[in-house]
Amino acid sequence: MQLQIRRASRAELDVMIEWAAEEGWNPGLGDAGPFWTADPDGYWIADGEEGPVGAISLVRYNQSYGFLGFFITRPEFRGQGIGRQLWQQAMSSADGRIVGLDGVVAQQENYRRSGFAYAHANIRYGGAIDVVEPPGADLLEVAPVHMSLLTEYDRRFVPARREAFLREWLKSSDGRRSVLLLRDGAVAAFGTIRACRNGFKIGPLFSDTETGADLVFRKLASGVNGSEVYLDIPEPNASAKALCDRYNLRPVFETARMYRGPDPGLPLARIYGITTFELG
Repeated sequence: MQLQIRRASRAELDVMIEWAAEEGWNPGLGDAGPFWTADPDGYWIADGEEGPVGAISLVRYNQSYGFLGFFITRPEFRGQGIGRQLWQQAMSSADGRIVGLDGVVAQQENYRRSGFAYAHANIRYGGAIDVVEPPGADLLEVAPVHMSLLTEYDRRFVPARREAFLREWLKSSDGRRSVLLLRDGAVAAFGTIRACRNGFKIGPLFSDTETGADLVFRKLASGVNGSEVYLDIPEPNASAKALCDRYNLRPVFETARMYRGPDPGLPLARIYGITTFELG
């Protein structure tokens, strides 16, 4: 097959997200805007003779860190080497950066052969939620005035500052809201809930304490009572698993966090929900 790999347009990112939905990844309804803002040059499309046949992304957050996702070949075109060419294109753009990914179990050995090392498992938990909104004047809806504080706090849990991404990700809209826990003028926890093709996902959910994570979780989940809610947790965080058990969330999906380059040593004990498997 004649194949051309080129950078995707903003409209084609919508196509990639639709493909992800067809693969069962359950993307958020408003994900495209924040994803694009994170790195408009980080998305590729593979064109075959009759149109797009595959895609991949490598979002470069700064000069030292990037995250790979959206690695999809359309089912009818698999087994023809398209994925290998997409992979090579994306990885050539890494330019020496540490690269992270959340890989499905079936592909982990292939990622190892490409220089990625296993860091830990991530488990998606899900279930119908019925919780009461917690009281407290220190639980606040995220507003533009909080962006500087949140960007600095977020950096503790991600290997790079991602101010542009957060500015879009944290915007309130239909089906999306973000909450922070403020203690003595400092952020102690924050999280976002967003509508997805099926139910809602909470992510990120970062917190200094298990109590803080529980408060933010309930503040977010109380607004969607009766709906399915999903939370992607790093498997080593026993407190995150206990939170899921407390609210009757059950494991539904697993990935592996892997890195090419040094493991950045993230504080997994305070990561109660990963932002997104596509962008880390």
